[in-house]
Amino acid sequence: MGKAVLLQLLFGALAVVLSASVVKAEDPYKFYTWTVTYGTLSPLGVPQQVILINGQFPGPRLDVVTNDNIILNLINKLDQPFLLTWNGIKQRKNSWQDGVLGTNCPIPPNSNYTYKFQPKDQIGTFTYFPSTKLHRAAGGFGGLNVYSRPRIPIPYPIPESDFTLLVGDWYKASHQALQKSLDSGKSLPYPDGLLINGQASSTFTGDQGKTYMFRVSNVGLSTSLNFRIQGHKMKLVECEGSHTQQNIYDSLDVHVGQSFSVLLTLDQPPKDYYIVASTRFTRRVLTATAVLHYSNSHTSVSGPVPAGPRYQFHWSMQQARTFRWNLTANAARPNPQGSYHYGQIVPTKTIVLASSAPLINGTLRYAFNRVSYVNPDTPLKLADYFNIPGVFSFDAIQSVPSGGPAILATPVLPSSHHDFLEIVFQNNERTMQSVHLDGYDFWPVGYGSGQWQPAKRRTYNLVDALTRHTVQVFPNSWSTILVSLDNQGMWNLRSALWERQYLGQQLYLRVWNPTQNLANEYNIPSNALMCGKAVGRHP
Repeated sequence: MGKAVLLQLLFGALAVVLSASVVKAEDPYKFYTWTVTYGTLSPLGVPQQVILINGQFPGPRLDVVTNDNIILNLINKLDQPFLLTWNGIKQRKNSWQDGVLGTNCPIPPNSNYTYKFQPKDQIGTFTYFPSTKLHRAAGGFGGLNVYSRPRIPIPYPIPESDFTLLVGDWYKASHQALQKSLDSGKSLPYPDGLLINGQASSTFTGDQGKTYMFRVSNVGLSTSLNFRIQGHKMKLVECEGSHTQQNIYDSLDVHVGQSFSVLLTLDQPPKDYYIVASTRFTRRVLTATAVLHYSNSHTSVSGPVPAGPRYQFHWSMQQARTFRWNLTANAARPNPQGSYHYGQIVPTKTIVLASSAPLINGTLRYAFNRVSYVNPDTPLKLADYFNIPGVFSFDAIQSVPSGGPAILATPVLPSSHHDFLEIVFQNNERTMQSVHLDGYDFWPVGYGSGQWQPAKRRTYNLVDALTRHTVQVFPNSWSTILVSLDNQGMWNLRSALWERQYLGQQLYLRVWNPTQNLANEYNIPSNALMCGKAVGRHP
């Protein structure tokens, strides 16, 4: 995004602020029409079917300002029902717009649905992607950048420009073939390659001596990545909506579903340099490269591609512990991030969720606490609103692991509005995992090896853990998050690794307040689609 466009966004928002002194104005509205189609491209050199949005792969980038009202008409021209979800956008009081199968009916072929939502009190680097079937393996994803309002200072000079980099693993097989493999009980094969912005190679150009922001997101299906830029240091400044302490890194691990922003000063001799993403914790390392081109360069990239970290899980866990909240910086609001003393709040409940990969009826599934999620034909949010019985269960899953065989169910964990939860993710498997919670950001306060025990709380960071929406869980290890349930609704907690999500490693958190009013939750949208047992009902 060029500096001129950045300034246009800032001055546009400033005009609204000034006009509010005369007339109390609403937050600005931005209107979009997106058409979803199939197309044929060759991201890894082999022609294959991909999902396009307005003919683009990846999809269009959404550049918005805090509190903008986004009105987005999505037209589905695929041959299957389709939804987009807005990864990291909290959908304040508005789980109706979350775009997952537990909250929304999918958009039928040759039909449309208009999303209406705000990035309320948010800034930062986010993404969107398809939440239906294995569509994500074919594309349909894109960047979603939320810029600060002009009256809210940011803790660094405005960069000359910023670049959005969507990095991720990729398969040459179609999304239908990958889905068929999972449906037959087989795990996904090893990816065929990595892409940066949907391509095997691309170029980013800047002027020597100037500073640029790189917004990096892992949009892949299954693989943790390491990101680095040849000959340059990266200053971490933002992570999924949190301003961070501005530490300097040679390389950064980014796990599936995660995002961060770094500042990079072009302070090296003028030539071209490698931008590198490579797989982590894999026996065979896949690598994708792009080019950082100095505008006054006359020298192409040369030499070996810079290698990633030689160290594995412990190194990555240690790096994760260095990501800290900038306590004095503002986020989307004028008050400093550190004014919320999360570490002084006593949790109302502790939930321990153990992941597993059981065989159920002889077929591979994934589960939390032995329960493998099954999508009903009726969204849970609609069933809850219309009091439709038999769609989900509050009793299917326990809040701590227990023995016994794994089962299929549609579990919902009931919680009260304004509860403060401690959630422990226990990974007893040998695979790297990543877990996402819709509707919230949370504080990842602890990482550790082995089994979590209450005594591990002594290791928690209760002062300056940053907030984010997706947390990594290392093999045979645990990760703990603290989350304030200040957002009423039905919220998806899921594995960010799409194979695991598709085969059942997810559940929903129902955050409920018996006092129903618009201060707690918005009404059902008048254009809400009806499906399953909700057919014939009216909003």
